[in-house]
Amino acid sequence: MKRFLHVLINIAVANTSTFFLWSALSFWLYLETHSVLILSILSGTFMTLVTLSGMFFGTIVDKHRKKEVIAVSSIVALIFLLLAGSVFLFFDRKEIADISSSAFWIFSLSILLSALVSNLRSIALSTTVSILVPKEDYARANGMVGMVQGVGMIANTVFSGLVIGRLGLEWAMYITLILSGLALLHLLFIPIPEDHLHHDPEVLNKQVDFKGAIKAIRSVPGLMALIFFTTFNNFIGGVIMVLLDPYGLEMFSVEMWGIVLGITGTGFIFGGMAITKKGLGKQPLRTLLYGYVIGSLICLLFTVREWAWLFLAGIFLYMFFVPFIEAAEQTIIQTVVPKIKQGRVFGFAQTVESAATPVSSYLIGPIAQFSIIPFMESDAGKQTFGWLLGEGNARGIALTFVLAGLFMLLLSLLAFRTRAYHRLSESFKKSK
Repeated sequence: MKRFLHVLINIAVANTSTFFLWSALSFWLYLETHSVLILSILSGTFMTLVTLSGMFFGTIVDKHRKKEVIAVSSIVALIFLLLAGSVFLFFDRKEIADISSSAFWIFSLSILLSALVSNLRSIALSTTVSILVPKEDYARANGMVGMVQGVGMIANTVFSGLVIGRLGLEWAMYITLILSGLALLHLLFIPIPEDHLHHDPEVLNKQVDFKGAIKAIRSVPGLMALIFFTTFNNFIGGVIMVLLDPYGLEMFSVEMWGIVLGITGTGFIFGGMAITKKGLGKQPLRTLLYGYVIGSLICLLFTVREWAWLFLAGIFLYMFFVPFIEAAEQTIIQTVVPKIKQGRVFGFAQTVESAATPVSSYLIGPIAQFSIIPFMESDAGKQTFGWLLGEGNARGIALTFVLAGLFMLLLSLLAFRTRAYHRLSESFKKSK
């Protein structure tokens, strides 16, 4: 467990530094352009690349030693960050914020790709749980992951808002480069014992092993259904990814919005602490579904009025339950899938599950920008939904949250009645 904590902290610092810059870029672009569409395009592009790279990353993790994978991914991320820094030095700020310019795309895609490489580290981290941690402690280890992610989220959001508001995007660049370099140096001194592990011979000569991943998943009754169910539930993730910052920035200054996200991000910490202390119960799958039901209800309700306390409480509660969902899925996969196949299964899960997010990101941005928001600003929209959503500057975004939450609530409740739910619960009990 001590070695796992060293790995966890190292990856947390590396990933937080990259996503800190990604958040700072999002804040900066919205303040420069006030365009939901630009954020939608970038978020959708990021999640599309996550979808396309998941199986490739998972295969890499199963083919190589985990420490080598983490080190190479950190070096590649640092190279992309240096490229973004070079663009920032040599191009005008207005040109970088102009979506029609080459500077915008080189700069944004360099930061985006550095964040994308972080997913390779995350897949490797999930597999180190079953290498370094006893099986009975998987849930608590995954709770620690959620807790550390919460700390990273607070540092990320608070400092990105403050840095953009007070110092500028260039300081976000400097901070990210320094932390990424330090994390890479620290990694050299962390041992991950893998001599006793054997690699699956089926994967050694393959770049992307879909066949091996599907074979491993199908060998566990109900596991494929869980992955596809989570795919549909990621619809809410795409909506929140695109619209949370614009909604928050309509209510708060950029500095205050960063602080707000930092405060509400403590939900991740408290959720992770609860899992670390109590575990996920005897049936992690049931815990996962309850988490989705609660998340859907929050999405339905937290913007029905433009009240700061309601919005903040909703974000906090949503953050609190996210670690339960993520830890439950990871614990199930780590328990029912052999170690030598876990990288591909996690990669396949990331590929399929994240596929919903770019779809919703690409759809929600334009629909909200050109249809729902103008409709809610019209007299017809106010008369139709005013009783539900009240008055304010962001009622169109609020209506989008309500529709997404209602859809996902119905889907989550139906999942309890499926055959796959009961079959996977039995598979988990037999593998413990």
